[in-house]
Amino acid sequence: MTTKQIKAIVSGKVQRVWFRANTQKKAIELGLTGQAINLANGNVEVIACGEQADIEQLIAWLHIGSEKAVVDKVEVEELESVATFTDFTTG
Repeated sequence: MTTKQIKAIVSGKVQRVWFRANTQKKAIELGLTGQAINLANGNVEVIACGEQADIEQLIAWLHIGSEKAVVDKVEVEELESVATFTDFTTG
């Protein structure tokens, strides 16, 4: 199994709608590590590490988001180096 790491920038109405907490819940459910943080411009940055299939499921979920979120766009890039995360956190 190959561990991959991605960074996703999620834009739309994704702050103050439980987006990060629900992203954390989904990531933990999928066995991923990483983080979801609010950015100053209103977007949310998600770093996720894990198996390709699990990451793909998280990316699909990010396009939908939490119940009250309105996701306009998800930009995903694969990161070259894999940072060490022991769990999935929000900030």
